[in-house]
Amino acid sequence: MEMHQIKYFLAVCETLNFTRAAERCNVSQPALSRAIQSLEQEVGGLLFRRERNLTHLTDLGQLLRPYLEQARLQSEAAKHAARGFLTLATAELNLGVMCTVGPMRFISFLARFRAENPNVELSMVEGVPSRLSELLESGQLDIAIMAQPGPFPDRFRVEPIYRERFVVALPSNHRLTRLNAIPIQELSGEPYLSRINCEYRDYLSELSASHGVKVNRIYRSEREDWIQVMVAAGLGLCLVPEFSPTIAGVQTRPMVEPEVSREVSLVSVAGRRYSPVVSHFIKALRAYRWPEQENELAAAS
Repeated sequence: MEMHQIKYFLAVCETLNFTRAAERCNVSQPALSRAIQSLEQEVGGLLFRRERNLTHLTDLGQLLRPYLEQARLQSEAAKHAARGFLTLATAELNLGVMCTVGPMRFISFLARFRAENPNVELSMVEGVPSRLSELLESGQLDIAIMAQPGPFPDRFRVEPIYRERFVVALPSNHRLTRLNAIPIQELSGEPYLSRINCEYRDYLSELSASHGVKVNRIYRSEREDWIQVMVAAGLGLCLVPEFSPTIAGVQTRPMVEPEVSREVSLVSVAGRRYSPVVSHFIKALRAYRWPEQENELAAAS
């Protein structure tokens, strides 16, 4: 059963005249009649009776009419949805964001993207890299923003967005705030707040051990906000990505000797074609200038 057959059938239902139905559908009357006959062969019975100048539906035609009207409506709805999807008039984007990526980092970009694409509905899913990778592969996420110490598996397409250092987060009255940068040796013996979801947690622990640094771990949490509140309250310090702190009262200083940084990347499944909205989002992200890029351009001029 083809859509043009349904269209012709419904036109005859409305006009009860094959000639007028053909004119409405912009086809010849013989072509319309052949399509109706083919439809009748497919369903196994007559749909119309012609009695002199009177055409009317058979019982089978009456039975099928509401189903075929619904098919036409569904077809039109599908076309409308497709047009909206392709033109971004109505589109959904499922974005995964690693839980250690600071929200303030992306607010200005998301605000601009929203202003330029008001009809795009963006759903953000937070998680650790392993969970986001699973959601990407299963198709539940379109793209994800992630980082990790080692290379990503070959099954992923990875595009770097920005680089950020790890810094020491400490309360405003801490003795180390007097330093412009804090060597890792200075952390030895300090009360430490451990961020369980940090993808660099094992790497930083091994790095500390290799430099003979022994910190006093007093608290561990998956909640980044809880860790930061405890830092601000003077309960301890921690290592965090540069653009992660959001709590007032948290001071940060770059960690040096050695310096550690991470590359935050846009990650998708290799070989999987982007939808129009995903392509548009990636294009906007590539074109966006992050604050430090603006500062570099200002300094160069």
